[in-house]
Amino acid sequence: MRIFHLLREVTVEYGLRQGEFAARNGMHPTDVRALISLLDAERAGTDATAGWLGERLGLNSAGTTAVVDRLERLGYVARVRDTRDRRRVLLTVEEHAEELGRAHFGPLSDGAVTLLDGFDEGEKEAVRRFLTGVRDLLGGGEDR
Repeated sequence: MRIFHLLREVTVEYGLRQGEFAARNGMHPTDVRALISLLDAERAGTDATAGWLGERLGLNSAGTTAVVDRLERLGYVARVRDTRDRRRVLLTVEEHAEELGRAHFGPLSDGAVTLLDGFDEGEKEAVRRFLTGVRDLLGGGEDR
């Protein structure tokens, strides 16, 4: 249970940092989760539509539209026509939002990477398996 309690402590602390980022940048905490989801989609090569984002965040259509409208108004997200299917609108994160995220979360990210550099491949795989397993238990697997 100690490892689970440590994970809970980490998620609480990370949530506090997300809240600080939201407040500092005129955002709602859900907006930060939306940006993280959109950045994850870009890294994975996933086309992010409003429907996709709503599913990821557990929001209905009106709630998703409100989030996207806020982020677009702040200049953090853009709606872009899909070049392969002009009927679809994709959501992309603007460079300015990425820069803000790097400025706020970069030291934590860099520190975590440095910390992991001290792990051998077997240890890294154990951490990856554990975190993937907990994510899947929460229903946050890739096919969500």
